Amino acid sequence: MRRILLEIVFLFLVTTCSDCQKLLLPGSWEVLVENAGIASMHTAVTRFNTVVLLDRTDIGPSRLSLPPNQCRNNPTDLLTHHDCTAHSALFDPTTRRVRPLSIITDTWCSSGQFLSDGTLLQTGGDYDGLRRIRSLRPSPYFEDPLFDWNELQHYELTAGRWYATNQILPDGSVIIVGGRSSPSLEFFPPKTKSKSKTKTTGPRPFPFLSETKDAQMDNLYPYVHLLPDGNLFIFANTKAILYDHFTDTVIRYYPELKGVPRNYPSAGSSAMLSLSDDHSTAEVIVCGGSGRYGVFAQHDSKAPAEITCGRITATDVASTWKMEDMPWGRIMGDMVMLPTGDVLIINGAKAGSQGFELGSTPSFNPVLYRPNEPFGHRFTVLAPTDVPRLYHSTANLLPDGRILVAGSNPHHFYQFGDNVTFPTELRLEAFSPEYLSPERANHRPKIELAPEKLVYGTPFEIEITVELAMLGVVEVNLGSAPFATHSFSMGQRLLKLNVSQSQQMGQTTTSGNRYRIGCIAPATGAVAPPGFYMMFAVNQGIPSVAKWVQMGS
Repeated sequence: MRRILLEIVFLFLVTTCSDCQKLLLPGSWEVLVENAGIASMHTAVTRFNTVVLLDRTDIGPSRLSLPPNQCRNNPTDLLTHHDCTAHSALFDPTTRRVRPLSIITDTWCSSGQFLSDGTLLQTGGDYDGLRRIRSLRPSPYFEDPLFDWNELQHYELTAGRWYATNQILPDGSVIIVGGRSSPSLEFFPPKTKSKSKTKTTGPRPFPFLSETKDAQMDNLYPYVHLLPDGNLFIFANTKAILYDHFTDTVIRYYPELKGVPRNYPSAGSSAMLSLSDDHSTAEVIVCGGSGRYGVFAQHDSKAPAEITCGRITATDVASTWKMEDMPWGRIMGDMVMLPTGDVLIINGAKAGSQGFELGSTPSFNPVLYRPNEPFGHRFTVLAPTDVPRLYHSTANLLPDGRILVAGSNPHHFYQFGDNVTFPTELRLEAFSPEYLSPERANHRPKIELAPEKLVYGTPFEIEITVELAMLGVVEVNLGSAPFATHSFSMGQRLLKLNVSQSQQMGQTTTSGNRYRIGCIAPATGAVAPPGFYMMFAVNQGIPSVAKWVQMGS
C-alpha cells in the first residue's frame, strides 16, 4: 500500500511540476550559449569536435555579423538583398565560441552528408540553391580562415533538390534521393548503372516517390537507411521498399505501416537500430507523425500527434511491422542514437505538423527508447527543458556523450520578442543522459590508446582506464556523425563491435585500472561506410568520451 501511495505522489509531481520533473526524472539540461546568432535548421558535428550550424539565407538578418567585405548581395533574397549577417556558423562546445561562416546560395530545407575524408557535402535548397552543391572541409583550428563554405562552380545537381535525403554508400559515394517535384535520385560523384555501358547524364527516375505521392500527399525527406547487405531501406509516408542502388531494382515492397503518414510534412522520425553480433541484421524504427497529407493541405495545429511507433527487421524477407506506443504523441521529434545503442527521442510537439505556424503544445520531455527491453517497458520519460524546440530544430550526439540541441524557428522569417508565440530560438542547449550523472563518474572508462584508422575486418586493440574495477565485458561502439535536419539524421548509424574479454594490465595512481580490449573492425563498407566515426568504450552502460577513428580499406 505504501509503495502505491509513493507511486501516486511521484506521478502527480512529474505531471504537474516542471521543477519537480527536473529533480525526479533522469538526465539534466544546460544552456551552452544564450545567443548563437542563427537558428540552426541543419546541424552536423565534425571530426574535430566542432559543430556546423546552418540556416536558410533568405530569412532576414541574423544576430551574427559576417567579417568585413563578406556581405552577400543577392537580388533573389526575399527580405535582404544586401546582407552582412551570417546564416551559418561554427560552434566549439568546449570553449563555447561561435564563429560566422559564409554561405552564398540558399540552403533552405537542403540535405547533407559527410564524405569519407571528413568533408561535409551539402546539396540543394531553394531559389538559387536548388541545384547547388557545396562543401566544407573541417579544420583542427577553430579560427582557420580557409575553413569556410565552398560553392562548387563547375558541377551542379541534375535536378532541383529541395527536401531531399542523402546517404553515404559502401564505396564512399553519396546517393541523393527525392526532393520537391523531383521523383528521382542521383549520385555524388555521378555514376552510371553497373550493368549499363551508357553514361547517365540526367537524374535516375525513381518511381517509388511518384507512387507514394498524389494530389493530397507529400513524401519529402524520405527516410533512407543503408542496410548491412548494401541495399537501401527507403520509406515514404506509410510505405517502404528494399532498393538495390547498383542495379536500380526494387527488391521488395515491405508491408505498409498503418496509420498516418510519417515523413515530412507529417513530422515523424526514423532511425536504424544499432548493428551488433555479426552485423547482418538491421531493424528500423519509425515513430510519430500527423494526419497532414500535404504541404499545402489545410491542417489543424491543435490536432493530436501520432503516438505509435513501427519497428521492422528490414533484413528479414518475411518481416512485418511490430507496433508499440510512445508515452504520448510526438511530431518533429529527433531520434539520436546514443553510444549505448539506446535511442533518444527529443524535441518536437504533441500536436500539429511540420511547417510554419503548424505545430503546438511543445514536447519538453525527451524520451529514451531501450530496444532490448521487453515490449511495454522500452520507453522512459526524461527530465524536461524549458525551451520549446519546434519546426527547424535539431539534435546531435557530441563526442562527450551529451546531445546538442539547436534551432527552432516555426515562422516564415526570424521573429523575436515577448509578443511572439514560440520566438526564433538562438540558444544552444546540451542534454546529459543519466549515464553522465556524477554518481556514475567512477565507472566511466577513458580511452587511453586506440588506432587512428581501422581496416575492414582487421583485429585491433584499444586500452582504457577505469577508476573502479570493471565487471563484465566492455563494449566498443562506433557512432557516425550524421547531418541532422527536419527530424531525420541522414547517415546515422551505430555499430557494436565484436570484442574480447577485457584484460587487466595493472593499476595506475592517476587513471585507475588499465585494461586492454581486443576488437574486430566492421567487415565491409556496407556495414560501416568509409569515413570518420566516434569510437566509444561503454562500461556497464556508461560511455567514454569518444576518440575519432577513420574507417576504410
